[in-house]
Amino acid sequence: MRKSKLYTGGGDSGTTSLVGGHRVPKSNQRLEAFGTIDELNAWIGLLITETDDTKLHGLMLCVQHHLFAVGSYLATDPVPNHLKPESRITPSVLRQLEQEIDLLDSELPEMKGFVLPGGCRSAAIAHVCRTVCRRAERQICRLKDDVRMDDSVMVFINRLSDLLFVIARHECFMKNTGEIIWDNTCK
Repeated sequence: MRKSKLYTGGGDSGTTSLVGGHRVPKSNQRLEAFGTIDELNAWIGLLITETDDTKLHGLMLCVQHHLFAVGSYLATDPVPNHLKPESRITPSVLRQLEQEIDLLDSELPEMKGFVLPGGCRSAAIAHVCRTVCRRAERQICRLKDDVRMDDSVMVFINRLSDLLFVIARHECFMKNTGEIIWDNTCK
């Protein structure tokens, strides 16, 4: 068996192929959206290495797989192609995210104010993940202005940013580092 080359040269001119073969400029909004999803997935990989909670490891690994599906969905031009079932976010995936948010949040103390990113390394990384997730959401909204979009993708990304916020709080709580609460009197 022969390995395929990692480089093809096809993108050297500033274009790339969507799933299905349609070529688009690398500045295309679709690429911005799934490129940001890819970045988010990489950050979540880093978060997994920084948390000691094995349950969170499993949850975040599952999220990574779902993000790969979202990336596949965004990389597929739906006009000439039929989306594969693996590229869809199902209602059960959305329910699972909501259940995980509720479960983690139920273990946390009430918020005392606006939370600043930080507290401990894993919480800070979770906050970076959250902000990249919000950027992905904005990129997908821009894409949605031009192409038909499955609403479940937007719901998934919105819930994921909520989950990442709760994970950041949970990491501070589990590591007993305390959250950093915004203080508008800080000088």
